[in-house]
Amino acid sequence: MSGVNKVIIVGRLGADPEVKTISTGNTVTRLSMATSDQWTDKDGQKQERTEWHRVVVWGKLAELCGKYLTKGRQAYVEGRLQTRSWEDQNGVKKYTTEVVAQTVQFLSGGQPSASSGGGSDFPDHEFGPEPNFDSSEEIPF
Repeated sequence: MSGVNKVIIVGRLGADPEVKTISTGNTVTRLSMATSDQWTDKDGQKQERTEWHRVVVWGKLAELCGKYLTKGRQAYVEGRLQTRSWEDQNGVKKYTTEVVAQTVQFLSGGQPSASSGGGSDFPDHEFGPEPNFDSSEEIPF
């Protein structure tokens, strides 16, 4: 059985990107993005709810995000959900769910769009494979 795992987010960065180089030499960037819903409740009061999303970007695309994105900038992200687990220093199992980005478009500020494939200026082979996470190779954030 197969399924579809696709996420699209259009939001603003809540912080500057965090860029790291892991032990394999691959670049990884973490983005903290906010999306907001607005509505009017039954009493006529405007309401707003903000969701925060953890986004992980790999390879050349990660480098571009680190170079061109800043706190407050709007971006379009397309990717897939991934949940990872690890044990903390006390042996307690922890979990996180994040969006692994395959496409990032910089929406405000006039910089070019970037993608890990599908017509981008950067072919898939330049990005390298995404690492399989195990206890010895965690994202360093």
